[in-house]
Amino acid sequence: MTSTTLPRANSTEHSSATGATDFGDVRAEFQALLSGCGLYDLSWRAKIAVTGGDRVRWLNGMVTNNVRDLAPGHGVYAFLLNAQGRIQADIYAFQRGDSLLVDTERGQREKVLQLFDHYIIADDVEVADISDKLAAVGVSGPKSRSVLERAGLAVPDLVDLQFADVAWQQQTVTLLRSGEEARESWQVWMAPESAGKLWDALLKAGGRPTGTAALNLFRISRGIPQFGGDIRERDLPQETGQTRALNFTKGCYLGQEIVERIRSRGAVHRQFTTFAAEGPLPEPGVKILAEEKEVGEITSSAVLPLVGGDQAVALGYLRREAAGKDLRAGTAKLKPASLPIA
Repeated sequence: MTSTTLPRANSTEHSSATGATDFGDVRAEFQALLSGCGLYDLSWRAKIAVTGGDRVRWLNGMVTNNVRDLAPGHGVYAFLLNAQGRIQADIYAFQRGDSLLVDTERGQREKVLQLFDHYIIADDVEVADISDKLAAVGVSGPKSRSVLERAGLAVPDLVDLQFADVAWQQQTVTLLRSGEEARESWQVWMAPESAGKLWDALLKAGGRPTGTAALNLFRISRGIPQFGGDIRERDLPQETGQTRALNFTKGCYLGQEIVERIRSRGAVHRQFTTFAAEGPLPEPGVKILAEEKEVGEITSSAVLPLVGGDQAVALGYLRREAAGKDLRAGTAKLKPASLPIA
C-alpha cells in the first residue's frame, strides 16, 4: 500500500463508494470490533461544507436536531424531512467555527445537495462537496484508544460527537469521538495524501483491518437502522426509534409540524425493532406475521458470529398491537431482543 492509498481487499460497492467487503476473515473482524480494535476506511461517507453568514440559522431550519446551539467542536445526528414529515436523508452536522460540516453516506450525497440547493432562497449560504478533500479512517472497539495512542495520536477527553484537532507527525488531524453505538469509537479526519500513512501507523499499533461486512454485522448487533434499507423515504422519524435525531424545543424546521403532532399524540403505529430469529434467517422484505395477520416487515438480517455461538438477528418494523404475540417471518420464529446483542 502506498502512502496515499487505503486498502481495497475483496472489494464491492458499499453506499455508492468502493470499499473493502472483508480482509479474509469476517468473523475475526467482527470480534475485533467487539473486543479489540477494528480499523476501517470511511471513504463511503461524503463531506459537505456549509458556509456563509446565514449558515447556522438556515441549516437549523432544515434538520430535525438543534444546530443553532452547537458549540464549536460538537456535532449532532439529524434527519432531513419533506413537508409531510417523511425522512429524506440522515446526516451528522458538525460545528467547525467558520463552517458547518455535514457528513452523510455517499449514496445520499446527491439527494442532500439537491435538497440544500432547493431551499437556499435569499440566504447567505454556500454549499460545497469536499468529499475528495477530507479523508476519514475509523477505529472501533475497547482497545481503540490505546491503538490511537500507540500510533502517536494524543487522545483528548471527548464526549460523543465531539472533535478536536491534534498533532500527528508534523501535521494537524481531527479526532472525532464518533458514535453512541460503541463506548470506544473514533474517526480521524485528515488530508487524503496522509490517509495511507495513518492507516499503516494504526495497523502497526494493533488495529485490525475491517471490511464493510463486519461493520454491517456490528451495526445490526446494535440495532442501528441504515438509510436506504431500514430507513426509507416513506418512514416517519419516531417510527425509526432514533430519538437522538430529534429536538422538540429548537423551533420550526421543514416537516416539524408532523413530528410535533406525533409527539403530542404520544405514539406511532409501528416501531423499529430488533429480533432474535429461530430458524432460517428471514431476508429483508419478508413480512412479519402474528396469528396469520401481517404486522410488520424485515429490513435487515444477519447471522452474528458470537463467541457463545452464532445468533440469527433481524431488524424491522413491528406494529404496536403485535407486541407480546407469537411472531414469525417466513418459517423463522421471532422474539424482540434486548440491545446490544453482542
